[in-house]
Amino acid sequence: MLMDKLHHGDYRCGWSALVGRPNIGKSTLLNRIIGQKVSITSRRPQTTRHRILGVLTRQRYQLILVDTPGIHRSESSYLNRIFNRAATSSLDAVDVNLMMIDARGWHADDDKVLSAIKRNQSKSILLINKIDMLKNKSRLLPLIDQSTKKHDFEEIIPISAEKGSGVEQLLNSLHGYLPEGQADFPKQMVTDRTQRFMAAELVREQIFIQLGEELPYTCAVQVDEFEESKTLHRISVLIWIEKVSHKPIFLGKKGARLKKIGTQARHEMEVLFGNKVYLQLWVKVKEGWAESDLSLKTLGYLEE
Repeated sequence: MLMDKLHHGDYRCGWSALVGRPNIGKSTLLNRIIGQKVSITSRRPQTTRHRILGVLTRQRYQLILVDTPGIHRSESSYLNRIFNRAATSSLDAVDVNLMMIDARGWHADDDKVLSAIKRNQSKSILLINKIDMLKNKSRLLPLIDQSTKKHDFEEIIPISAEKGSGVEQLLNSLHGYLPEGQADFPKQMVTDRTQRFMAAELVREQIFIQLGEELPYTCAVQVDEFEESKTLHRISVLIWIEKVSHKPIFLGKKGARLKKIGTQARHEMEVLFGNKVYLQLWVKVKEGWAESDLSLKTLGYLEE
C-alpha cells in the first residue's frame, strides 16, 4: 500500500525550487510533472506572480516543487522587486534548485538568476528547456560546454517541458537528491493553493491570453465572492486596473472581450473543480494600487 510506503524507512521526501527568467517554461514543467494544471501559463512574462507548490507523490518518494515568479534583471517597478524577492527567497530552504534556461542560448537575465544561485550555494541542476525547438540537436553540445564553465552544476539535463522529453530522466535524477524521511503532504494533495486562489489565477490566465500585447502590465485579479455547493460554484471576480483609459481594453466592443475572458475561464474552472461554475467578472479602476502595500497585501503579493 502506498500509504504504508509514505512512512517507510527508505522513503524519501524533499523540496526543489524552479527558478529562471520570465517566460522560460517553469509553470509548464510543473504542470507536466504534476499531471494537471496547478500553475497558469501564457506567452507573456510574469504570468506566475506567486510561489506555488506542486506535490508529486510516488511509490518511493514525494517531491515538492516550488514554482517561482521569473527573475528580472530590471527592478525599476515595485512589483518587479516583489517578484524577484519571492523567487530568490525560495532558494533558501530547498534540497536542490532547478535552474532553467532556453535551448537557444544564455540570456542576460539568466546571469541574474545564476548570481542568486551562487549566493545561495545550494545544490543546483541546470535544465536546458525547449529542446524541441532545435532542428539540429548538436547545437546543445556547445551550450552544455558553455554552461559547465559558468557554474559547477550537479547535472545538466536537456528537456522539453511542453513535449515531456527528458522529464522522466529529471525525476529519476531528483530522487537521489531527496533526503530520507516521511512525506510532508497527504498523497492525494497536488498543490497548496485553494480553489479560490485557482479561480483568480484562471481568470488572470485568460486575461493574458485574450489581451495579448494590449495587456497593461499593472492589472491584477481578486476573488470577491466564492460560494461552493455540490452542484455549483458561484464566483465573483474583480479585475484591478490603474487607469480609466484601460477599461475599454478589458471590455472590448459591447463587452465582448470581457465575456470571452469569462467564458474561457469558467470552462477551465469547471474542468479543474469538477463542477458547474457561475462566474461574474467586474473591472475596477484603482489608481496606484501597484505601489500600495495595503493593496498588494490584499491581492496576496506581499506575504506576512
